[in-house]
Amino acid sequence: MAGRLGNSKRRLGDDYLSLHDRVIEELRQAILSRRLKPGERLVEGRLADELGVSRNPVREAIRVLTTEGLVEVTARRGASVLAMTDEEARETIEVRALLEGQNARLAARRRDEDILARIAAVLNKGTEAVAAKRYDLLPGLNQQFHQELAAAGRNRVLSDLLKRLRERTAMLFAPTDPERQARTWDEHAGILRAIIAGDERAAATLAAEHVMRAGADFLSTLHVPDESLSLEALSAGRGKVSDDVRPARSPKVKPARRSRVKRAARS
Repeated sequence: MAGRLGNSKRRLGDDYLSLHDRVIEELRQAILSRRLKPGERLVEGRLADELGVSRNPVREAIRVLTTEGLVEVTARRGASVLAMTDEEARETIEVRALLEGQNARLAARRRDEDILARIAAVLNKGTEAVAAKRYDLLPGLNQQFHQELAAAGRNRVLSDLLKRLRERTAMLFAPTDPERQARTWDEHAGILRAIIAGDERAAATLAAEHVMRAGADFLSTLHVPDESLSLEALSAGRGKVSDDVRPARSPKVKPARRSRVKRAARS
């Protein structure tokens, strides 16, 4: 595992700023980028040496990442990167797609202008990061986008469910391919435009399809067939899907009520 964590010129232990948070972020990004593989053991002493820190912040980072669903701790193996089976991944992707679609539908219905402005600000940062090829910034911005999107639905129960699913599936939705990362932010922009326009069906469809595509991309990296990961398969195989989550041809986007949100969503 040597050489995969930290900066070769300056290790984290040499930096005095928010050491615990920096260790957490370094391990989080190592997991999301798959430098640390699913199922790989996290040995405190080895990680501490590699990052140039004591065991204490590493132990705290492992605890935090366990609560986020990125790490699992068992009596026999200790801490290791969470490994999901193919079936667990499929099932989780399907559930998240349905819930993200419902949340986007509610967001389009309620159109809280303050929250939409916050989403637009995150969207701008994401598209700018893609243009600048600052791919290291995208996982955090992606999390912010979906957190704000969950808030826009203004349903606390649904928001809590989505938070748990995001934590459980963070590594499934962290693309490392530049083309896929750019497409992710294009899809985010489309979702926001539909929400601003108040088009509930389009917002729900785009949000659900966004999750399905990301999930299919993840499974393709494992060489797992993704035929079941489609909205049509969800509808045919597991009962009728709501009209709000059926594929739409192309959403008709109406003008936003506030120009500051509209301008940001275009970028």
